[in-house]
Amino acid sequence: MKKLKKIPKFKSEKEEREFWQIHDSTEYVDYKTFQHVQFPNLKLTTKPITLRLPAGLIDRLKIEAHKMDVPYQALIKKLIFEGLAK
Repeated sequence: MKKLKKIPKFKSEKEEREFWQIHDSTEYVDYKTFQHVQFPNLKLTTKPITLRLPAGLIDRLKIEAHKMDVPYQALIKKLIFEGLAK
């Protein structure tokens, strides 16, 4: 059996993300021991809303989203988030 390396403690999600981008997780985790679990009572963290937009604006959003290869609703969320972050 291969000896696994110890997963370091991370100061932030960014630090952890950067670590896993350059390290092989199979050196740290034995995936053969994983068990399937289900979380049947999870609730969505998003809340659906109705937003009326001009048809031309929706068309423009869909075109831009297509260029970025993302769903247009995801692009709308990104634009709102970025606009609020300013």
